[in-house]
Amino acid sequence: MASTTLHIIGIALAAVSVGMLACALLEALTSRRDTAALAVSALVTGAAGGVLWYVTRPGVVRKRHIFATVAWTWVVITGVGALPFILGGTFDYGGAGLVEQVVNSLFESASGFSASGSTVLADFESPGRGLMMYRQLTHWYGGMGVVVLAVAVLPFLGVGGLELISAEAPGPSSDRLTPRVSETARRLWIVYIGFTVCAALAFFGADGFSSLYDAVAHAFTVAATGGFSVHADSIGHYDSVAVETVAIVFMILGGTSFSLHWRAVANRTVTYHRNSEFRSYLTMLAMASIVIVILLWLENGLSLGSSIRGGVFTVVSLGTSTGLSNATGPGSPGDYVTWVAGAQLVLLLLMVVGGCTGSTSGGIKVMRMRVLGLTMLRSMRHTQTPRAVIPIRLGRDVIGEGVVARVAGFFLLHFVLIIMGLLAVTALGGDLESSLGAVVSALGNMGPALGEAGPTSNYAVAFSQPARLVLALLMVIGRLEIFPMLLAAMALADRGRTALR
Repeated sequence: MASTTLHIIGIALAAVSVGMLACALLEALTSRRDTAALAVSALVTGAAGGVLWYVTRPGVVRKRHIFATVAWTWVVITGVGALPFILGGTFDYGGAGLVEQVVNSLFESASGFSASGSTVLADFESPGRGLMMYRQLTHWYGGMGVVVLAVAVLPFLGVGGLELISAEAPGPSSDRLTPRVSETARRLWIVYIGFTVCAALAFFGADGFSSLYDAVAHAFTVAATGGFSVHADSIGHYDSVAVETVAIVFMILGGTSFSLHWRAVANRTVTYHRNSEFRSYLTMLAMASIVIVILLWLENGLSLGSSIRGGVFTVVSLGTSTGLSNATGPGSPGDYVTWVAGAQLVLLLLMVVGGCTGSTSGGIKVMRMRVLGLTMLRSMRHTQTPRAVIPIRLGRDVIGEGVVARVAGFFLLHFVLIIMGLLAVTALGGDLESSLGAVVSALGNMGPALGEAGPTSNYAVAFSQPARLVLALLMVIGRLEIFPMLLAAMALADRGRTALR
């Protein structure tokens, strides 16, 4: 049977089932609480994926249908990814009914696979080690999918894989590491896995980490720039400057283009400084850190050391869309919801921007913001010299007008979705500050937000069940860079119109 969508969904489900099975084995060897939930989930997911993969084959599809295929694949993975939480009764506490457990499981799955890190989990002690590692692994799958899904899967369909990310970054062809897209995908896989291994070793060697389990769990998080942790206090659990320093380094690297990482490894030379987006990215993080440290020191009354430690970590965490927290508890220096309004505003702006194109970070991306800024400056210059031809340049590259238009369209869509999401979440009972932060965080895949959804709280406390579903949808939309989800909706509308004729 020719069905591109079902074939790709089958491949994705089979891949996820492998992770579920590995975590089931870990659970069986350790706590044994959720072994059955993980094993059954792996069996069901693997069987469904295997059948779809075997009985279907890719058909002839149009470009917009490819976007729809990818979008539906992520939607199905998010739904199936909630199975271990549902079967394990992860959210069966505090008198939660079945509906609330399912909603929370879907939210946690969406947050995991979108590499957001927002959580509704309040009890970190009851779930077994295997289930908690599966929760971390959803981040790794999500980050891996964003980096290589287009270049690994779509060439199999006879379509240039890099076309999928044409709306993600100006000049997407710059991410083509080799003439063959499949070879590019293979190299990105190598970088991603190697990055994760290096992060795990660095965490394990840092003063304050107690086990390899913790190191691997947080390596999955920083590689995908997600925000899940195996502890309720996140990185604050360790209260270690060494651990926080390792996290900062790998969060910055995770928010950097993986193409740059490959070139650095392949050429055995550091070439990051030659990339204009990377320089802007570091400049943004440095300036935001300086501003927030000064505000915390002068306005919040923190010591200079606490201001630097809490400010720099939080700036890097949210500026790279990772979302880890070094808060040791409510009111501690890392609890940014207690910071002055100016510092929180800087964090909100960072949550909108995100990291570099070609990274696992969410947000609008630094390069898009640069293009928007240069377009604004060009408009101002045109008022003085209307007939002048003023190209937009990023470094030595001239950005085409088509790319500029796509970037402007993406920014407008992002802003419209923020407004629509804010209206929906506030209408469903959220307060304005928490809702605004949560919507921006969801679309940017940031994790913790402002107000009641801060780093020492969770989304189950701040938002109703319907609001959580809205935020879960926004997380998936944000991770897929908006356009695939919109094109999937357009494909459905086209089929509906055709059926009515």
